[in-house]
Amino acid sequence: MYGSTSIRGVVYDTRFPYLYRRGSFSGLPPHQTRHYMKNVAILVPETAVIEAVADPRYLFTAVNEFLKSAGKDPLFKVQLVGLSKEVRVTEGIFSIHVDAVLSEAQRPDLIIIPAISGNIERAIKLNQEFLPWITEQYEEGAEVASLCLGAFILASTGLLNGKTCSTHWLFANEFREMFPDVDLAAAKVVTDNGRIYTSGGANSYWNLLLHLVEKYTSRELAILASKFFVLDIDKMSQSPFSIFKGQKVHNDPDIVKVQEFIESNYQDKITIDMLSEKFAISRRTFERRFKKATNNTVLEYMQRLKIEAAKRQLETGRKTVNEVMYDVGYSNIKAFRDVFKKITSMSPVDYRNKYNKAEVLN
Repeated sequence: MYGSTSIRGVVYDTRFPYLYRRGSFSGLPPHQTRHYMKNVAILVPETAVIEAVADPRYLFTAVNEFLKSAGKDPLFKVQLVGLSKEVRVTEGIFSIHVDAVLSEAQRPDLIIIPAISGNIERAIKLNQEFLPWITEQYEEGAEVASLCLGAFILASTGLLNGKTCSTHWLFANEFREMFPDVDLAAAKVVTDNGRIYTSGGANSYWNLLLHLVEKYTSRELAILASKFFVLDIDKMSQSPFSIFKGQKVHNDPDIVKVQEFIESNYQDKITIDMLSEKFAISRRTFERRFKKATNNTVLEYMQRLKIEAAKRQLETGRKTVNEVMYDVGYSNIKAFRDVFKKITSMSPVDYRNKYNKAEVLN
């Protein structure tokens, strides 16, 4: 990678091809007549995911090289910022040497909060010192972007209250439990609240980074970056990648029993009245408690269970879409396709073609 910052154990090829003849592309939007360096502070939290630190640095320095290849000045000044000069991550296997500790950091135009790992509550406590600094910089005009589970640190500042946010789909229930004032859009790959940005799970943070490149430079340069890094620039949903495991992280034991019953009998025809009677809860109270506990209506919950079962069959089996549909309790192909696409953002056939290598009939 470029510069003096070293990340032990990781080797990058920093040689870029001469991608464009000098002056052959604009690199910056036409309306941007004044060129100035944009200070990007990539935080290095305790328990950070090393890739979520290295990748944004790699991308922004690569964009600088693309601009230089076109005869333009580099745009981004990237600085790794930590609570100490050396941050050991991945159980001490790697150490990241930062450019500056928090008290020495330059005033940023953009703050990147990388993903954290391990126990979330412990990670937030270890990184408490970052919170007032992030808030102060935001109030002074900086923009803030969280990558994957970095959303937990960003939400801990309070800056996400009343705003839309995404994070890794696997931690959606935990996030909602910890931050009820944040509108979690668990299916989204990128959220943009004007000056606050978040990304979905794991490698979807590349899409947020491309979004920021496009905002600060141009669509043309963002496309170039997507091609260089071999990325799908306009991926909008992480729904095709999510796995529905039910939301049982709540404090209503009666609803847990209902969930377990539905999960054991999802392929059967189950009605709300049947469940209300079986578990001796009035229908109105039952629906209210179920929605509060699971963040889904009863119908949505049953649909998601059926579609999750269908996904597993489509990924590994040789059955046709119609056979899978009947197995999970649907009898109307249009209804099945509509619900499947609503939940996964893909048709059953497209989903099977994406994940199943076996040759099956339509």
